[in-house]
Amino acid sequence: MRTKFPIILSVALLAANADAKLNLVATTPDLAAIAQEIGGKQVDITTLARPSEDPHFVDAKPSFIVKLNRADALLEGGAELEIGWLPPLLAGTRNAKIASGAPGDIRCNEGVQMLEVPTALDRSQGDIHAAGNPHFLVDPANARIVAQHLADAFGKLDTPQAASYQANLKKFTDALDAKLAEWQKAFEPFKGARITAYHNSWPYFTRRFGVQIDLFLEPKPGIPPSPAHLAEVITKMKEQNVKVVFHDPYLDRKTAESVASATGAVVVDVTQYPGGAKGSEGGYIQMMNYLVNAVTKALAGQTK
Repeated sequence: MRTKFPIILSVALLAANADAKLNLVATTPDLAAIAQEIGGKQVDITTLARPSEDPHFVDAKPSFIVKLNRADALLEGGAELEIGWLPPLLAGTRNAKIASGAPGDIRCNEGVQMLEVPTALDRSQGDIHAAGNPHFLVDPANARIVAQHLADAFGKLDTPQAASYQANLKKFTDALDAKLAEWQKAFEPFKGARITAYHNSWPYFTRRFGVQIDLFLEPKPGIPPSPAHLAEVITKMKEQNVKVVFHDPYLDRKTAESVASATGAVVVDVTQYPGGAKGSEGGYIQMMNYLVNAVTKALAGQTK
């Protein structure tokens, strides 16, 4: 009779391990959304930044340290987007699983061709990042790369579920590829169209969809707009017939509206994170679908 108890205990432990989920912490909602697609029911995800929050300046709450202490993996962009708030949190985290170089330290830009990598760091040029522009996930082709990276990483952390992660990857990328073809077709009538944005968050988006964003309400990345700079932007918008201004949820809409009013342009509420704008909720594909529809609708209305 005594020999049954170790057997029963072993079976119970195996069952518990089989039901255990990966405990993930993602820095931003876009990473969390893709991780959810890949992880499915095998993961629990905590997202640190809110979709309406500036990802450069997240409020680093002490409760985040508790969540990081319990994490099996940390998902971060890997291109210094979170450099202003994540390092202090990690300094207070005693979790070998997510230490630099550990299997749970997942840098999501791995394999992504980074744009705007500076040849030299010059802070007089504003808030620039040594690894390149960190807003890479508004190109769906990069989302595909990130999804593959996550599926491989999750499979190493949770070997029994590796096949499940790969199956989820195929389902997600098949859906993404179909939508990407649809989104690119939607932008075909607007190749070369010019748009004004507040911050330089869109080079991956413009490269993918063939529009141009080279006028910014910020004089330099991270530097608030001055009246003199805005006057210069307004003049250039009139000269170049730019009729669309992007507005991110964490920025002052009045500035965008003022510039739009002075130029006859329309303000478009955009987001790079699911849930950052009304209609963008639900996941990465839903967010991109909202973004493509909102931008193409605005461009169509302004080119009649």
